[in-house]
Amino acid sequence: MSTEKMTLRKSIRARVKALSEKEKQKRSEKVCSSLERNKYFRSARTVLLFWSLPDEVDTHGLVEKWSKEKRILLPVVVGENLEVRLYEGLDRLRLGSFDIQEPVGELVTDFSTIDLVVVPGMGFDAEGHRLGRGKGFYDRLLPQIKAHRIGIAFPEQFVFNVPSDPWDINVNEIIID
Repeated sequence: MSTEKMTLRKSIRARVKALSEKEKQKRSEKVCSSLERNKYFRSARTVLLFWSLPDEVDTHGLVEKWSKEKRILLPVVVGENLEVRLYEGLDRLRLGSFDIQEPVGELVTDFSTIDLVVVPGMGFDAEGHRLGRGKGFYDRLLPQIKAHRIGIAFPEQFVFNVPSDPWDINVNEIIID
């Protein structure tokens, strides 16, 4: 793991931590609203989302709301990889690795059915480079999925340049409000 990436993660983490809970919630609502208006989101029938951590854009309401109209999938950490499972409601979540709520629904292995992937990240730049948390989970999963990729983040997570390695997977667009 590069020192440059570790330093950038630390800097971004401090900026996000400085936001009040009220400000994070307000900004999360704006980002999610922009995502809902996005043409790729509107046309998608199956969306791979993520169940957010406290320092990420809050996706909990988005997942719950759209699971009534779209097929919502969430990642589950299994060893060094992510598997993809169907979200079937709050009562079908369990606390998984890294204290993330994970679905116990149907395992999805046919990634060709995924129309859109909404990707978390510690940071993003204008070229679509994504700075993850350093474990490489999404860099191993995303090459298997050919769908459009949208990163969502707070403005404090948008940086001039994210250092990129050959195995890092970019997003096609970023929503930051």
